[in-house]
Amino acid sequence: MAEILQYVHKDAFLHRLNPYTKILFIILVTIMAIIATDISFLILMVIALLAFAAYGEMLKESLNQLKLILVMSVLFILITIITMPNGETLLYLIPQGIPFMGGLVPITTGGLQIGVVLTLRFMILIFAFQLFLVSTQPRDIVHAMEKIHIPIDYILMFIIALRFIPTLQIEGQRIHEAQLARGFNPGTGFTGKIRSVSPIVIPLVSNALLRSNVLGLTIDMRGYRTGKRTHVRERVFEKRDYAVMTVMVVVGCGFVALVLARMI
Repeated sequence: MAEILQYVHKDAFLHRLNPYTKILFIILVTIMAIIATDISFLILMVIALLAFAAYGEMLKESLNQLKLILVMSVLFILITIITMPNGETLLYLIPQGIPFMGGLVPITTGGLQIGVVLTLRFMILIFAFQLFLVSTQPRDIVHAMEKIHIPIDYILMFIIALRFIPTLQIEGQRIHEAQLARGFNPGTGFTGKIRSVSPIVIPLVSNALLRSNVLGLTIDMRGYRTGKRTHVRERVFEKRDYAVMTVMVVVGCGFVALVLARMI
């Protein structure tokens, strides 16, 4: 089972980078993905991210959520096709030969192009954040956020939300397997999937509420907000961090020059 946003322990290139370097990388990639509208450039960014993941031995982890990305991509394209019918009409989602409904949903070049752009942006952001989260320990994220003076309450909420996602995913899978072992048969097809939700969601929510109560007691017992915290390990910038940041500066400057050239 591919766990979402779960840290993967390795001694790879990405794992040895400073968290601030990876945060700057995410900021640069996000800005470039939001500003860029050229499909070929966005495809190049996706390929570059996958190549960077392969170099950092994280390609398999990056592709774990490919099924989810493809499903969301299809939804993005369908939504834009339906809501933004701009440009030349290529064909109709509902054939014109169907009585009363034929030709109601045209697939246009403008809507298809916007859908592809949004899909590529979504893929880029997912791959970038996946690389950051699976290669950075939660304690390093907390230390990095503390050093830039983010309030501890917001840090705590962010880390708890981040850790609950893979935990709930694992627990939901275990509940599903337990229900099947007890002979529960929700059936097949779309109706079967709907029927299988209730036996999983109810115990999952109940266990999550119980875990939140235990987590609150644990935070109180560990002296939350009391005294000054010290860190066992301090991450420092190394040569690889300066090399990566230099490459990011060059890429950022090249991107700005390309945008300015197109504006002129």
